[in-house]
Amino acid sequence: MAEEHIHALDLAAQGDWEGAHKLIQDYHDELASLVHGYLHREEGDLSNASYWYSRVGQNVPDNSLEEEFDRLYQLADTNDSFF
Repeated sequence: MAEEHIHALDLAAQGDWEGAHKLIQDYHDELASLVHGYLHREEGDLSNASYWYSRVGQNVPDNSLEEEFDRLYQLADTNDSFF
C-alpha cells in the first residue's frame, strides 16, 4: 500500500493538491491519515490537519512542511514504523 502514499505525496510535490487529496482520502490506515493531515496543513486548514493527525494519536507537527513531507516520504518508502 505504500505505493499509494508515495503517489499522493508525489502529486502534492507536483502541485496537484486535488489529485493527492482525492487519492489519499480513499485510504484509512495510519500513514494515510498522516498524509491526509499533511495535505490539509499544506492547504492552510490547520483544524482539519489536526483532526487527521489526532486520528493516529499525534499533534500537528511543528516542523516545516518540507521536513514533514520528507518524513512522510521516508516512512512510506521504507515502511518504517512511526508509532
